[in-house]
Amino acid sequence: MGFISTPVKGMNDFTPEDMRLRTHVLSLIRDNYKKFGFDEIETPCMEHIENLSGKIGGENEKLIFKVMKRGRELEKGLQTGEIADSGMRYDLTVPLSRYYANNRAVLPSPLKALQIGNVWRADKPQKGRFRQFTQCDIDILGESSCMAEIELISATADTLSKIFSEVGIREFTVHINDRRILKSMALAAGFPEDKLDEVFITLDKMDKIHLDGVRESLLEEGYDAAAVEKYTAMFSNIPDDTDVSRFCGEICGDYLDDGVKENMDIIMKTSRALLRSGVSLVFDPTLVRGMSYYTGTIFEITIDNYNFSIAGGGRYDEMIGRFSGQNVPACGFSIGFERIVTILRDLGWKEPSDGCPKTAFLVDKKADADKLLKVFKAASGIREQGGTATVEPLAKNAKFQVESLEKNGYTDVRKVYPDTEI
Repeated sequence: MGFISTPVKGMNDFTPEDMRLRTHVLSLIRDNYKKFGFDEIETPCMEHIENLSGKIGGENEKLIFKVMKRGRELEKGLQTGEIADSGMRYDLTVPLSRYYANNRAVLPSPLKALQIGNVWRADKPQKGRFRQFTQCDIDILGESSCMAEIELISATADTLSKIFSEVGIREFTVHINDRRILKSMALAAGFPEDKLDEVFITLDKMDKIHLDGVRESLLEEGYDAAAVEKYTAMFSNIPDDTDVSRFCGEICGDYLDDGVKENMDIIMKTSRALLRSGVSLVFDPTLVRGMSYYTGTIFEITIDNYNFSIAGGGRYDEMIGRFSGQNVPACGFSIGFERIVTILRDLGWKEPSDGCPKTAFLVDKKADADKLLKVFKAASGIREQGGTATVEPLAKNAKFQVESLEKNGYTDVRKVYPDTEI
């Protein structure tokens, strides 16, 4: 059997040009989030299988890359049918919750965490969706007030504004909802409370199968027809400028606490005042978020002409309690890094100049040792002055070599022959 040169399906090789874009965007994300007071942490890429399959990850629990037990433990597992003891993380929120429960004694409160890392899902690959991809999360743990939501929305929208400004995009939309509103709507329609997570998983597919598809799916799943009709009617003809209090008063009735509406009003009013020109924030009753660990406010960000969200998150106040036995207020926002990179590449992103010179020395093979030493010393001098310098052999196809270097930002390309002065 021969070796295979292509990467595993749904995973990618990245060229130097790809990496310049990725590194640049990651730098913008890190730098901007740190200005909002977020500190970077790191968690392992592999998690206990119990944590990943604890019925909190929604549809993602069907997409876990499981890791088999080893040695004698695997032999025992083959007999019991339990052959996996860990898995590749499918997001950064579950690992963060375990991390906080394990390290709470030495962490500040509230903790404002920035986490950037790869995650893995056994998903069907498509444009902007991969089996291995990078997530960039910010989370505030230990803060129960709506100040957490306001800070997360403000920081994420500000960061995206800076990233997209490099390709001329000034407009995108922040969608906001609350799982408690969704819950009250489902209860008002007549769905049993113990089935709400399943109902929400179906509702979350609305952008793909539309409202008629949601109706058909719920009926096929055996739910009461009257409840299905009443529920889907709630999502018909919702105007773009829907007022939270009015909508909830008309739809949710006594199933929703007034505090939820007041909380949403404060978040929206304050966040809107902080957003840059061109960025909109709208109440979106159709927003679900597929993860069942969300307990309150949820949000997503979309951009025109793309059929996927570029960021999402929400409040998950009960997750950490699953690890520690004590609930801790928690709220987070995740940037869809791969999707953002896809958009930037589609729009012809060009690497901005940092103002530092980039020099290339192309040395002819006939140059002697003394000449070579002078070249390397000259390159060292440029680096000491803050510039970039590379020393390479002069290729036979010098024209192509020079064009490649210039494409990579080298503004000073010097061919060095035996008689060239350095």
